[in-house]
Amino acid sequence: MTSVRIDKWLWAARFFKSRALAARACELARIQSNHQPAKPAREVRVGDLLHIKTDSGDFEVKVLLLSEMRGPAAVAQTLYEETESGRDLRLKLAAERKATMSFAPAPAGRPSKRDRRHIIQFRSGNN
Repeated sequence: MTSVRIDKWLWAARFFKSRALAARACELARIQSNHQPAKPAREVRVGDLLHIKTDSGDFEVKVLLLSEMRGPAAVAQTLYEETESGRDLRLKLAAERKATMSFAPAPAGRPSKRDRRHIIQFRSGNN
């Protein structure tokens, strides 16, 4: 096997839960192969550089092995190697996302009538 469809490989490497989600990500230009937008039927070869945007972060990986079958996570991690620059960028973005989440904690419950009045006054500018 010298090449595999990119949507099959992304599914086998466990970047997406289904092949349909992997194909949809390709159609939305969230997958780049060697710095070019990739369609779902594009062939992936060993040594290709992929840039993958998912909900969990942006990944920049180098393809090490090819597979059309989805296996255990331990096997899926052997299919690719994450680049150092991609790993640093992903960890930096994750730290920023975590910092912004802790900036404003969510209220414990619904606001009381008095709290709601204060919110309305604040939003209207009548401090």
